[in-house]
Amino acid sequence: MFFNSLTFAIFLPIVFVLYWFVFNKNKTTQNSLLIIASYYFYSCWDWRFLFLLVFSTFLDYYTGIRIEKSQKESGRKFWFWLSIGVNLGFLGLFKYYNFFAASFAELLNGVGLKTSPFLLDVVLPVGISFYTFHGLSYVIDIYYKRIKAEYNFVDYSLFVSYFPLLVAGPIERATHLLPEIKEKRSFDFEQAKAGIYQFIWGLVKKVVIADTCATYANAIFDHYPSMNSLSLILGAVYFAFQIYGDFSGYSDMALGMSKLFGLELLRNFNYPYFSRDIAEFWRRWHISLSSWFRDYLYIPLGGSKGGLWMKIRNTFIIFLVSGFWHGANWTYVIWGFINALYFLPLLLRKSNRNNIDTVVLDRSWESVKVVLNILLTFALSCLAWVFFRASTISDAFYYLQKMFINGEFVSQYLANERYNYELVLMILAFVMVEWNNRIKEEPISGKYQTVKLALCLASIIALGTYSDYKEFIYFQF
Repeated sequence: MFFNSLTFAIFLPIVFVLYWFVFNKNKTTQNSLLIIASYYFYSCWDWRFLFLLVFSTFLDYYTGIRIEKSQKESGRKFWFWLSIGVNLGFLGLFKYYNFFAASFAELLNGVGLKTSPFLLDVVLPVGISFYTFHGLSYVIDIYYKRIKAEYNFVDYSLFVSYFPLLVAGPIERATHLLPEIKEKRSFDFEQAKAGIYQFIWGLVKKVVIADTCATYANAIFDHYPSMNSLSLILGAVYFAFQIYGDFSGYSDMALGMSKLFGLELLRNFNYPYFSRDIAEFWRRWHISLSSWFRDYLYIPLGGSKGGLWMKIRNTFIIFLVSGFWHGANWTYVIWGFINALYFLPLLLRKSNRNNIDTVVLDRSWESVKVVLNILLTFALSCLAWVFFRASTISDAFYYLQKMFINGEFVSQYLANERYNYELVLMILAFVMVEWNNRIKEEPISGKYQTVKLALCLASIIALGTYSDYKEFIYFQF
């Protein structure tokens, strides 16, 4: 069940009405309804994996209590590592086993030892990376005594399985979401209105920007050997806006619909393509994942407190693991490695924390430098995105090779029977809207709110059937 589907358009209002007008006696009944809705939502993907979600929920709920109650450190460690091991074991089994088995067999075949790997015939449970990280952060925080264990199973179950964030985040923390879940909510019209507007803006990003860009990006990446330099450059740019519109659009829809239920989720994107360097980009892109790796991997490894080589080591570890988190393919690892290389000069110059404010332009020469830095950062991101999008590493290198040596910069007629011009204009218009929105709390706010809303709805209706691409990219992670 996709957020941009007709079935979800029926599902969400039903849950909303039941939540506020039938199950509104207390927070337990409200939370119970949201759990039922979440389990139904998840079972629409594959009901068999619902048992895995329930087991993961019960495992972390129980081990969290056992960690808190254990009097001896040995007992605390046992329950802690049991939870970590089982969670990572399931994640590794479903997401990475076939990758490692095939890679190891390929390595043996390369040295003359012929072997056929045993591969599992299973599909990846949707959202497993996200709800696993929810549970891991909860157990880790209990072990290090940052939070108390949650004894209310209903409240904890909702924290893990809450349907707006279940399959693609943001990756919530128990310190943030659990206190909200435990509070009785009352309907706030202004909050609900803001939620609807944010959901609609997320839908614009997905349906109008991401899905349209996907149509063009797929046509170019799928036929890149016959594409010239201009088309290949545009293909990388289209994919950059596809993945941004797709994932930030999903996050906006998740945050928006949560406001309908009186809950505020963590912000996951903060206009990353206006970043002035790669460090700022990663503070603004997939914020919940970046901060998760910072708090639960980078800092425990020593963070920036050690010597230079420790800082470099930790930086490469966190980027490589972040790349590998996205999928069982060496292309994601290389994508992480490239971003680590981008980050390295900033680390060596100790300038990775220079740009922490919102970018503002005026008519000074300094603003020209800022614009150039933004364009350079975006260009570097697009080059890295080629590896993220490509099927294999060799495809990515060949794509980049043709991009730089082909030397033809004329518009090509794409396989989807379209030229590039109209999409370029749409992206430029979207960038201007995003630039105007970067200093606002809500995208559809301020003057001419009704006109903005009407334009958003019209664009969704007009382009909703324009592309056959409907899935969200991050559902595969």
